[in-house]
Amino acid sequence: MTIIAALGCGMMAGVFFAFSAMVMPGLRRAEPAEGIAAMRSINTAVVNPAFVGLFLGTAVVGVVAAFEGDPWAWAGAALYVLGGIVLTAAFHIPRNNELERLGTPEYWERYLREWVPANHARALLSLAASASFVLAVLY
Repeated sequence: MTIIAALGCGMMAGVFFAFSAMVMPGLRRAEPAEGIAAMRSINTAVVNPAFVGLFLGTAVVGVVAAFEGDPWAWAGAALYVLGGIVLTAAFHIPRNNELERLGTPEYWERYLREWVPANHARALLSLAASASFVLAVLY
């Protein structure tokens, strides 16, 4: 379970990193209406069994691995649940919903200013979770 949790966290870190490094900078370069339309489409497309299964399944597997008792696994589970799940639910989803509701160029600028740095945090916390699960396997 711990190895699967490490891999899942690593994959999620990669997804979040790709958004920070490529997707969002690309959308920022587009005209606001185009960026908004693309992000709305992404927000709809992300709700699919493959992504949701990886995103939520990693949390479940990580928590199960933590209950095997290793402190590193507990750290990994906490980092992923807080950084991946809680941050997404409390910060990113409300902004995605607001983008869907408003969709103005003014909100788009605010969205990019707020959403992207928090996404960097999701990437780093997921990577730290992956590293913690690796340490749980090694020690």
